[in-house]
Amino acid sequence: MLKSLTIENYALIESLSVEWDVHLNIITGETGAGKSILLGALGLLLGAKNEGQATKDLERNCVVEATFDIKGHNLEAFFEDNDLDYADEITIRRVITPAGKSRSFVDDMPVQLTILKELGAHLVDIHSQHQNLILANEEFRISTLDTIAENGDTLTKYTTLLSKVNALRAEHRKMLSEMDAARKDEEWLRYTVEEFRAAKLKSGEKAEVEQLLATLESADRINETLTALRNSLDDEEMGAILLLSRSGRDLEGLGDRYAEGEALAERLKSVVAELKDISAYAADEVERIDAEPERLQQLSDRLNTIYSLEMKHRAESYDDLLVKYAEFEARLATIDNSDTELKALEARISEAEAECRGVAQQLHNKRCEVSSAFEQRMVTTLQLLGMEDAQFVVRIEPTEQFTPSGTDSVAFLFSSNRTAKPGAVERIASGGEMSRIMLVIKAILAEKKMLPTVIFDEIDTGVSGRIADAMGDIIANLSHSMQIIDITHLPQVAAKRGAHFVVYKADGRSNIRRLTQAERVDEIATMISGSTITDAARKQAKILLA
Repeated sequence: MLKSLTIENYALIESLSVEWDVHLNIITGETGAGKSILLGALGLLLGAKNEGQATKDLERNCVVEATFDIKGHNLEAFFEDNDLDYADEITIRRVITPAGKSRSFVDDMPVQLTILKELGAHLVDIHSQHQNLILANEEFRISTLDTIAENGDTLTKYTTLLSKVNALRAEHRKMLSEMDAARKDEEWLRYTVEEFRAAKLKSGEKAEVEQLLATLESADRINETLTALRNSLDDEEMGAILLLSRSGRDLEGLGDRYAEGEALAERLKSVVAELKDISAYAADEVERIDAEPERLQQLSDRLNTIYSLEMKHRAESYDDLLVKYAEFEARLATIDNSDTELKALEARISEAEAECRGVAQQLHNKRCEVSSAFEQRMVTTLQLLGMEDAQFVVRIEPTEQFTPSGTDSVAFLFSSNRTAKPGAVERIASGGEMSRIMLVIKAILAEKKMLPTVIFDEIDTGVSGRIADAMGDIIANLSHSMQIIDITHLPQVAAKRGAHFVVYKADGRSNIRRLTQAERVDEIATMISGSTITDAARKQAKILLA
């Protein structure tokens, strides 16, 4: 419920503050006084985009602020999901700078505009005469039935399943596209994979072959060096091993005369052992490293094979070549296994579609269950609004394709003549009839949704007399269970019991004030007779108010 509204520096509004009645609030005023501006400011507060220059005074911000009583409207989960502190009474504020930048707050906590818009949808429903056109929107008609049928949970389940179906269908399209592209290259792909398989590439092989080839190409020089090393160690007369072994024995022979001699001799033994090992290793390497022309050619051919594959497939490295090989193998496996995978995916799609269609059938059944009572309620209420011969029919037809709301096509058919065949309401109904139809629909939906606040913006356009009075009764009756703010030009509606506000202009600025009972008489008399209030108009106003 909207408790208060404060607007600063918005369009023609300098500053105003309104305290609202908990039940019915009537707003009247001359055309151009600023009623639409008032709603525009409230729309900003509820998350609407700032389409134009909101600020009148370019030296200060535009601020719209409202206090809401949300107790009993089950919004605790919404606040928790959006990291907001819940309270039974909240204050929402929207600030727009002269440059057009916007900031939004819920109880001084900054929030994104999307969150503010979602919260606003839970707090206020604004219906204007222009919204009568939404009867031409099938989604609105389906949504109306779903609200009456309380299909919310079922619709959520259906939406989840439809998302799964659409995801599987997208995967199916992708698989078919990939299969088509792969089959175009299948012959080349098979040849390439066979070429790789014949090459029998191994991880790390290229570096190993390059190193071994470099060694064998220098085999003569390596062997000469190793042989020279071995001779310097093992020469029978002047070899390092012979000389060091002799020195070691001499040191041992010094005995007690040189105490450190024994330790040096032990160290020389270790050196001699290491040199013998080096000599033996050099001898083995001389035997191993043999520049066989046949072996050299084998290694050279192997390296050329690797280089050729790298160039052919534009591999940046040997590891990159192995990656490309794995990709080719995978693509070929996809072709070989594609039929099996495609059938498995198609089975999953069929299963998901069947499950989705089952839930869509539940939606269809519940819509059909409530349609008859909805039709009767519409006709009965339209008769109270002066349409004694009204016909209203809900036509629900199944569709083959999944839609965001199920597999139904819903039309509202209408005729104001008992003998005429009903046609699509958006084509048949006149402006005044459309206003009455939408009011009844809104009244029914408001009962189901139990919104804290519903705003009617000149929904009574196109009617007058006793019909206007009946429309006013419907609006007034709604205010027993929720807060109603009704902007009207009709004295019959303005006279309904509740708070009465008038929007007026003073010094080029729009303002609003609540009327006393005596002021209501004059305001309604003005609505009856115009700017010059006659005694008859004042008398009629008192009768309406009574």
